[in-house]
Amino acid sequence: RFRNVTGVQTCALPILIAKSSTNPVFLSGRKGAEDAADSISKATGVTVKIDWLTPPNEDATVQAQRIADAANQGANAILLSASDAGKLVAAVDDAVRRGVPVMTFDSDVPGSQRFSFYGGDDALMGTQVMDELAAQMGGKGRIGIIAGNQNAPNLQKRVQGVVETAKKYPGITIVNTFYHAETPQDAAAEVVRAKNAYPEINGFAMIGGWALFTPTLLTDLDPTRIKVVSVDALPVELPYVEKGLAPVLFAQPTYLWGYVSVKTIYDHVHDKKDVPPHVQMDLVRVSSETLGTWARQLKAWGFTDVDPKYLALK
Repeated sequence: RFRNVTGVQTCALPILIAKSSTNPVFLSGRKGAEDAADSISKATGVTVKIDWLTPPNEDATVQAQRIADAANQGANAILLSASDAGKLVAAVDDAVRRGVPVMTFDSDVPGSQRFSFYGGDDALMGTQVMDELAAQMGGKGRIGIIAGNQNAPNLQKRVQGVVETAKKYPGITIVNTFYHAETPQDAAAEVVRAKNAYPEINGFAMIGGWALFTPTLLTDLDPTRIKVVSVDALPVELPYVEKGLAPVLFAQPTYLWGYVSVKTIYDHVHDKKDVPPHVQMDLVRVSSETLGTWARQLKAWGFTDVDPKYLALK
């Protein structure tokens, strides 16, 4: 499926369909994908291009339609982060039947014919968040889980990881799990609603960093009374570490979502190499001690909104 046009080997590899084009984690994944495409092109002479077909907001129905569109357009491959796996199995399998290999990242489509998934161990992510939150709270308190899209299988596994791990701490009580649209505004509003409904909450286990993508919680929550541990550590979230409201963030290397996945697709589709069905992604622990190092990593990955004061830290 790699075409030869006017003597130049070329491929539109891959079609990238993430969850939401307004979510900064997927924009960083897009940059990683584009950088990998550029790297492959320069190293091999094969022109690799990324076509971005991500919907503006989470909508599995739109994702399914765009998978079909990609297959109709004769795409070489599809790279997908699923908003609702159950609604996408048929679309993925249909694309594969039509000769378009599909790889997933971040949020898998279990039971489908996708050939590989790049992402973390979601249950382990939940465990890491809960263990760290328990440590920050001295092993006692009442917590809420901020959980994003209730239909996303990766998030369901993270929630389960939090719930199971909390059982190790008799002094910790989970008050409730709070689902919400995965936008900064909706997530932050849900945190405030949860705190108002359950004033006794003094900790939040955030299995995604949506609520910290806006600065509003820096004033809405009191770091002397509430501790947050969250997955994700984008530039906009770093003040939460500095202020002590989120003493620890577990960063997903979101740039690598695109970079590693595109490299894996190229190996599989072009070079016919065997690739593992699960390419493991590990979280990076970010705290006040590593804030400078992580800020510089984000800048190296192309983030332009890293506050220079963090870049200057040791």
